[in-house]
Amino acid sequence: MGRTVRRPTGAWTPAVHELLHWLENEGLGGIPHVSGLDDDGREIVSYVEGRGVPVDDEVVLDSVLVEAVGWLRDFHDIVEDFRPEGPRVWRQAGEVELTGDQIICHNDPGAYNWIIQSGHFVAMIDWDLAGPGERIDDLAFLCWTAIPLYREIPLEDVVRRLDLVVDAYAEWGPMALLDAVVARMTTATERIAAGIERGDPGMLNLTRKGEPQRTRDRLAAFEARLPEIRAAL
Repeated sequence: MGRTVRRPTGAWTPAVHELLHWLENEGLGGIPHVSGLDDDGREIVSYVEGRGVPVDDEVVLDSVLVEAVGWLRDFHDIVEDFRPEGPRVWRQAGEVELTGDQIICHNDPGAYNWIIQSGHFVAMIDWDLAGPGERIDDLAFLCWTAIPLYREIPLEDVVRRLDLVVDAYAEWGPMALLDAVVARMTTATERIAAGIERGDPGMLNLTRKGEPQRTRDRLAAFEARLPEIRAAL
């Protein structure tokens, strides 16, 4: 509507809005601006100019991949200091407090949530699933759709793009990241299944795309390719 997007809300919305306001105040770019709720109870966020990524039909350029990973590193470094007092309600975690080395992750930084403008990564949208997690969880999820690992591409492309991710984030080696992808996407299927069971509309909508079985099948195929990928590395 105009220069805004209106979206349904849930019990998690106050925590997500608090997070986005905090990140904006800390100077993080590439996120939508939140303007509260409209008369119909929908959240109002700014419309970000650009185009989305049709992940099943497109593999993003190496340069765009590096830009997105760099943005993710910046986000993680900034959000490290977001330590709200007391518990907050998050969509997939419920009412919890941050513990240990956890940060608030985006939790869904797949390439389908990127906005591309003039051949560059400019924003990460759709923050509904934000919640506690580990840094490597977000990076592993990004790799799943952005390298991409969820479908088969030439082995040399996997190795090259995995190395680009590792260099851009500068925290873990490729072997550790591959292990993290298996763990994170297994968790993703479990969270989708749990959301379906509790009647979460967004998770129920994913059943139209065959979830969570679709990701389980893709993950099994990825694990079958892993020995070849590790050998090439």
